[in-house]
Amino acid sequence: MRSNAIKQGPEHAPARAMLRATGLDSDAIAKPLVAVVHTWSSVSPCNLGLRDLAAHACEGVRAAGGTPVEFNTIAVTDGIAMGSSGMRASLASREVIADSIELAVSGHCLDALVLLCGCDKTIPAAAMAAARLDIPTVILYGGTIMPGKCRGKSITVQEVFEAVGRHAAGQLDDAGLEEIEKAACPGAGACGGQFTANTMSMALSFLGLSPLGLNDIPAVHPDKPAAARRCGELVMHRLLSGGPTPREVLSPAALQNAARAVSATAGSTNAALHLLAIAHEAGVPFDLEDFHAAAATPVIADLKPGGRYTAAELYAMGGTALVARELRAAGLIDDIATVTGRSFFAELDAIPVPAQPQDVVRSIGDPLKPQGGYAILYGNLAPEGCILKLAAKGRSRHSGPARVFDSEEACFAAVQARRIDAGDVVVIRFEGPVGGPGMREMLAVTAALVGQGLGDDVALVTDGRFSGATRGFMVGHVAPEAARGGPLARLREGDIVTIDVDSRTFSTDADLAEREPARIAPRVTTGALAKYARLVGSASQGAVTTEPPEANTTHAPAPPRQATPADNRRLLSRSAIPATLTDD
Repeated sequence: MRSNAIKQGPEHAPARAMLRATGLDSDAIAKPLVAVVHTWSSVSPCNLGLRDLAAHACEGVRAAGGTPVEFNTIAVTDGIAMGSSGMRASLASREVIADSIELAVSGHCLDALVLLCGCDKTIPAAAMAAARLDIPTVILYGGTIMPGKCRGKSITVQEVFEAVGRHAAGQLDDAGLEEIEKAACPGAGACGGQFTANTMSMALSFLGLSPLGLNDIPAVHPDKPAAARRCGELVMHRLLSGGPTPREVLSPAALQNAARAVSATAGSTNAALHLLAIAHEAGVPFDLEDFHAAAATPVIADLKPGGRYTAAELYAMGGTALVARELRAAGLIDDIATVTGRSFFAELDAIPVPAQPQDVVRSIGDPLKPQGGYAILYGNLAPEGCILKLAAKGRSRHSGPARVFDSEEACFAAVQARRIDAGDVVVIRFEGPVGGPGMREMLAVTAALVGQGLGDDVALVTDGRFSGATRGFMVGHVAPEAARGGPLARLREGDIVTIDVDSRTFSTDADLAEREPARIAPRVTTGALAKYARLVGSASQGAVTTEPPEANTTHAPAPPRQATPADNRRLLSRSAIPATLTDD
């Protein structure tokens, strides 16, 4: 056991003395020490239920022969920070969360890891930490929020942001805005559409880091505690049976599976940033072109923000397995190893096909859209690449005059003052990883444009990011960013900017080489964000702050699908794990 390094032998009597002070006896200390890490916070609904789930995960660890060691990390909630200076902390928190998990688990030489996460940055951070540590790990998403109800319709926080735009346009009064505000978020759970949290939750399942089906269970559903307990039991199974560990699971095929799931569900463009970062930490080759290749996958899930249904409604109709079955039937995903010890396809076969008809996921042959909701573009405005979020109505080209703003606040003020016209290309620069710092999301701006009825008539460009709740024709992650002298810094008001999906170009006819780049003073000069700005890399490589590890060649092949219950029972009897896990 790794934990023997802190608990075995006379020289570690002081460490054992401190462990005893926490309530552990000799038997508990002698067992594997399993980290149960969560991102509980009372500041938002996203992570609100994780402390309770941690107690159930701890029960599972104990039942399977281990000793749980519980701790939590920070969480920055995008939905609250959005549109404020606090949003600069969001992406930076991803690195802090991953770092803190790595340091606490490594510092105490813990043997295995259960990770409970609940919002936009905690989910990829969990996967990044798992890849770094490469010890037996199971990750569980705390679950989606249930949809709010307003005048007979299901709503999410997306409708609140868009109501702000309608309010500014005089289409909604104060009472109407307050009604939507009070109804949108009824309790615990992460934002309810296929926004970043639910996109990355699904990605974890397709990566093989989370047991298929468990992430789908909503936060307040009575089955969620049992899912957490199962993860505690399961991580002991992985520890005692020898894997696979995260870096054995995270293969190029797994990353392609996840990217195709993002495309098939018109998920958040933030997934590009996060999958690049996860691949980086795992030492697996995966770049923007791999993500673009996945965009050929048709959109088959009718989910918000562009569709009709929330993640809770998807769960009620059959969950992630509905998407996985269609992708497998079309030959668009590969079988991979998973943390359950069974292959992804074996896990999929074990989930019953819903008896009732559903209309949230369609077949590949009858898609909602013929290709995914994003594309990777290049050009003289983005030599390293950028990501385009396609408009719901399928626009593939936009050309118009640039409206250039050096901050989100300046742009939002112009939108609220109705100074943006149909046809404009709204450019928000100096909001990248370094310039922001922290690469803020522009949901307040995009939602206001949609609320004013301009969502289908303008384009918005930024070296920052977009929320998963964003709708419209949007270009983000422009690299290199303006703060590093990227081409956006040379763009001027009125320059004609053209965005073309078919040619995969993002360009201007202005002579950028003849201009000096615009500059702004650093917005933050001390503290964590200043340190982040010094260390962070390009968005085109995941905006990471660590050096890449050696290339990962330890991928586990997908386990044989013909394993029988008897085989599983023999394995379980050798590792002294309760028979409740025989399905694994």
